[in-house]
Amino acid sequence: MKKILIDCDPGIDDALAIALAHGSPDLEVVGLTSVGGNVGLEHTTTNALCLTEFYGMTVPVARGADRPLIRDPRDASEVHGPNGLGNVVLPAPERTPRNEHAVEFIIDTLAASPGEISLTAVGPLTNIALALRREPRIAEWVREFVIMGGSYTRGNNTPAAEFNIAADPEAAAVVFGASWRTVMIGLDLTVQARATASVRSRFTEFGRFKQELLSPCLDFYGGSVPYRAGDGPPIHDACAVAYVLDPSLITTVPARVDVETHGRFTSGMTVTDFAGEPALHNALVATELRQDAFWDLLTDSFRTVASSLPGA
Repeated sequence: MKKILIDCDPGIDDALAIALAHGSPDLEVVGLTSVGGNVGLEHTTTNALCLTEFYGMTVPVARGADRPLIRDPRDASEVHGPNGLGNVVLPAPERTPRNEHAVEFIIDTLAASPGEISLTAVGPLTNIALALRREPRIAEWVREFVIMGGSYTRGNNTPAAEFNIAADPEAAAVVFGASWRTVMIGLDLTVQARATASVRSRFTEFGRFKQELLSPCLDFYGGSVPYRAGDGPPIHDACAVAYVLDPSLITTVPARVDVETHGRFTSGMTVTDFAGEPALHNALVATELRQDAFWDLLTDSFRTVASSLPGA
């Protein structure tokens, strides 16, 4: 069984990514760390706690950075709603975050299990950059480092930049400059994972999970994310967790990725060079998703989550 530590900013698609990880018999979630991103840190931390209680997860939650390294905070509340989970209303959490800051939790958790944990970041990369600055050896201690972020052809926050990178380009530059090889699950891949009507028909038997979280999340997301009629909204963050579960679901290509931090129109762009010297490659860049197998994996995990909700 693989271990995963998820750094997140819940967020509708974060909620589904966490469900995918929790529902898989092949993953052990060792913790969640929150960061300001889709909405402010107060909401992302509360959402992480609420989701773990709703799903019946007994994992630590650690609160992280509330703002980028040097820039003013930005959010995506127009996509995820004012509290981050669209129209979903979950009970207030009974648990509280750990006293330990997310950066310390990441360092301590990786140090305790070197080579065992897939560190997976599905929000802005501020916590990860701060952890690298404090303890560069985390780049050696991870089993792998996977992000949902970036793109080699497009943006969704600006024409050039994906939101998670654009929210803190300086942090992203630190992360891509570290000694690990980042697995970049970017927009070019995640837009292939669309929750179409056909996909959603798989979820009809999921009871409270569907009624209280899946359907309202996807309904809200579908109304806030522009897409062609019939395509359905892309479920970005779950793709990063899916890679951890089964890398064969996603084709990756080695490349050099640098983050633009100064461009007037291109700040946050992940400048990707597939053709450069192999010795300079610092990333595996996702290009193609095995869609049927991806949705099979997601559906199986969601079925497990639905059948094991507290009170179900």
